[in-house]
Amino acid sequence: MKKLIIDMDDVLCEKGFLRMVNEFLGTNYEEEDANSYYINDLIPKEKFSEWIQFFAEKNVYDYVNLKDNVQEVVKKLNEVYNIYIATSYVFRDDKLLSGKSLKDKFEYLYKNFPFINPEKYIFITNKEIIKADIRIDDSIQKLEGDAEIKLLFTAYHNINITDEELKAKKLVRVNNWKEIEKILL
Repeated sequence: MKKLIIDMDDVLCEKGFLRMVNEFLGTNYEEEDANSYYINDLIPKEKFSEWIQFFAEKNVYDYVNLKDNVQEVVKKLNEVYNIYIATSYVFRDDKLLSGKSLKDKFEYLYKNFPFINPEKYIFITNKEIIKADIRIDDSIQKLEGDAEIKLLFTAYHNINITDEELKAKKLVRVNNWKEIEKILL
């Protein structure tokens, strides 16, 4: 079976940080309002220590929603591919909260993808060190490394990447799980 590496945030699930930031600030930001990969960059510097405390008391995965059709398609893929979920758990804003982030991610995956063996969860930041046949991620940088097929899942932070850039990096853009199903099954 070919090895398929799937990212978690903004690929399997979405909008957790956005909803948390909006609750914390009392705002109605949309993903398009973010000027970077990190939604939490919307938080003013003077509120940052309060944000860290707020984040420490919450579980971002209580705020996410699953991408449409993701469970159905990943379940089908799991019958054909050797699937691993590779996700970063390091919380950029306070590294000491990374252990909590890891626990929250593990529990979310275990609950929502019971057909994937937890021994196939990989908690890692530098995904390029993992050998894979196929990679699915929302970050061009995290699609680095060997793979026959690299699928860039469209997200707010990669929407402006041109077709020429995608072609140069040998990436295929996908917008949803039904597109992935057509490509891989």
